[in-house]
Amino acid sequence: MSYTFTALAFLALSIVFDMKVTGVRLLRRRAFWTSYAIILPFQLLTNWWLTSRNIVMYRSGAILGIRIAAAPLEDLIFGFALILGVLTLWVRLGKRR
Repeated sequence: MSYTFTALAFLALSIVFDMKVTGVRLLRRRAFWTSYAIILPFQLLTNWWLTSRNIVMYRSGAILGIRIAAAPLEDLIFGFALILGVLTLWVRLGKRR
């Protein structure tokens, strides 16, 4: 299983979790996209630092080869999926109280 497949699978799962399972629908909210715009530069900086210093390395056959700030595109996809999943859960659990 490649990192590309894993990242895309988690992206799909987080979208289904947000839109269908919890019904939170963060992807339709401006506040989510504003939050993501704040988080993204820090994600890029962290990914750049880890990959440009070879602290984290990827097998070329496991990724597409597209890099942004020295990190594979898959890192951004997986990071987005994690952020969406966690924020969806945060909002959902907050509504229960």
